[in-house]
Amino acid sequence: MAFKIVKNYVDGKWIEPENNGYLDVENPSTGQIIGKTPLSTVAQVNRAVNAAAEAFKAWGRTPVARRVQPLHKLDRLLRENQERIARTLVAEMGKSLADARAEMKRIFENIEVACGMPVLQQGDKLIGASYGIDGEVIRLPMGVFAMIAPFNFPAMVPFWFLPYAIATGNTYVVKVSEQVPLTMQLITECIDQTGLPGGVFNLVNGDRVVGEALVENPIVRGVSLVGSTRTCRIVSEKCAQNNKRCQAMGSAKNHLVVMPDAKVDEVIRNMATSCYGCAGQRCMAASAIVAVGDRTYKTICERFIAASKEVIVGNPLDPKLAEEPMVMGPVISANSKNFILGMIETGLKEGAALALDGRDIVVPRCEKGHFVGPTVFTDVEPGMEIHKTEIFGPVIVILKADTLDEAIRIINDHQYGNGASIYTQNGCFARKFKLETKCGMIGINVGIPAPVAYLPFGGMGASLFADIKAQGKAIINFFTQDKIVTERYWHENG
Repeated sequence: MAFKIVKNYVDGKWIEPENNGYLDVENPSTGQIIGKTPLSTVAQVNRAVNAAAEAFKAWGRTPVARRVQPLHKLDRLLRENQERIARTLVAEMGKSLADARAEMKRIFENIEVACGMPVLQQGDKLIGASYGIDGEVIRLPMGVFAMIAPFNFPAMVPFWFLPYAIATGNTYVVKVSEQVPLTMQLITECIDQTGLPGGVFNLVNGDRVVGEALVENPIVRGVSLVGSTRTCRIVSEKCAQNNKRCQAMGSAKNHLVVMPDAKVDEVIRNMATSCYGCAGQRCMAASAIVAVGDRTYKTICERFIAASKEVIVGNPLDPKLAEEPMVMGPVISANSKNFILGMIETGLKEGAALALDGRDIVVPRCEKGHFVGPTVFTDVEPGMEIHKTEIFGPVIVILKADTLDEAIRIINDHQYGNGASIYTQNGCFARKFKLETKCGMIGINVGIPAPVAYLPFGGMGASLFADIKAQGKAIINFFTQDKIVTERYWHENG
């Protein structure tokens, strides 16, 4: 792909950013530098916020049916360009082409839901709240909102929030991850062609300086963030101190529970996809397996390790691999790889058994890439660091539980409560699991229990710092404020 120098998009125009230098954008499969992204200044952020605030004066009064028209155009433009965007995403992030194409589909889903805003934003009316008095709730836009995006889903995650903010009548500023800015550049090129008024959508590139400036700017009414729990806690505290709304979606350690009655062949295929897709760099990736019973534990260990050895690891843009349904690419950076390797060493020191070691994998012609092969620990006890920590890589821990109650307790004792799934054919087991497991997203025979765009997305515990989750109908309450009207009229003649 052509080398690209990233620009900001402010007030409907591409601009040369005011910045404190540039960072290299790297293809994590090859180590090749494929672009440069600016370290935008606080002043640059504030100009984008001011442009959004000015645009809100007219956009917030625009009829809702007209507000969704640019989203219909955006859906068409993104579909026309989806393969180019998907390949750019693969080049800068490293996930498989199949995963990138699936990510684009989630964009389309969220745009489709947001285009229903003429119905979703309707208020409530109560005739006869008292004698001669009626009550009404109207849902009004609030102003400028902002989003701080992660590296692992540079296309999809902004669309958990962006289309809903615009459709409800707000204006928006997006800060993308400095590691993967190229995907959003292409998406913004499509946004620029929709006829959206200048300032309604703005894109500012940079590092944490940009994120902190958005959180601290008094004009910004709310912030949505996907990142580590540590970062989410800091951002949510700052937002609370300044009376801002906040959605902060944090770290995860998603568990898969396997019951003795599970269909093992289907389970193994399903678990491998869940654990190794995107090299384990999904907030919904499974990284802990809990097998219930000695026989189940032995079977799952043997079968899952064997399946892990069959996972194809390589450059996702290698023409020989491009159409493979399951390819595991690199992790995002050298720093990420070093952290993962350090956690593997920690697991060994803790006494877990390294049943499959992915540290020494070599991908031909990609010697400068950041690859870690499938790695599996067995004999893992709850509370070990490799069980407690979000490793965010292809490192899987397998634990044993004697009963379903014990398996649920292992999950509920964990600080993170993002997602969890159970494999069983028993409806009683499934019902108990979905009611008692303290996670925000539950799967039954589903390895990645990520809800479709029509339903809310978000966890529990230290995985979520928010009252309102992402996407779907529920998010309308984040981007609007209720105004309650109580009204009465007397006859003109008394």
